[in-house]
Amino acid sequence: MKSVLVTGYRAHELGIFDQKHQGIPYIKRAIEAKLLPLLDEGLEWVLTPGQYGVDLWAAEVAIGLKERQYPQLQLAIVTAYANPEEKWKEDKQQYYRDILKKTDYYGSVSNQPYNGVWQLTARDELLLRKSDGIVLFYDEDAAEASPKYMKRKALKKSEETGYRIITITAEDVQSMAEQERYDGDGMEAYTDVIDEREN
Repeated sequence: MKSVLVTGYRAHELGIFDQKHQGIPYIKRAIEAKLLPLLDEGLEWVLTPGQYGVDLWAAEVAIGLKERQYPQLQLAIVTAYANPEEKWKEDKQQYYRDILKKTDYYGSVSNQPYNGVWQLTARDELLLRKSDGIVLFYDEDAAEASPKYMKRKALKKSEETGYRIITITAEDVQSMAEQERYDGDGMEAYTDVIDEREN
């Protein structure tokens, strides 16, 4: 696999509203755990839609891997429309701009502001076409959310072409939290986020 699409929940779908949330490091570790074997197999590109949540955390993970151990790894953010961050709070806009500075490729499917679902559909089709597989953080057992649409499209592509689907579930993230607790780091487990979503 030379290129992988990484996407999943938007932050608010997980009850996360800022970058200080204790669950984010565990989500990032779960993403990294899925990317490392792919890097050993020759992964060259991480693609993401760049929405606030799993997309940008995956971008951070890719940047970190590139800086620490895999200088050949490249990151592409392909948005559905121009300036998706313009209505975000200032701190989230700055976070987004900081990630864009370290991105190897940035583009938008449409150079217009948001004006319809067609932009999201076109973005998803492009990302699926340009990737050899997907790492998707989506756990339908916990709750239905926006990643279900990407999952449907990825499953269809997988049936037609053998497109590889790698999932991250709430259990994967929980196991990262438990592993850290077991290692004696003392941080709180990710359980709170999962519990909030299930209620």
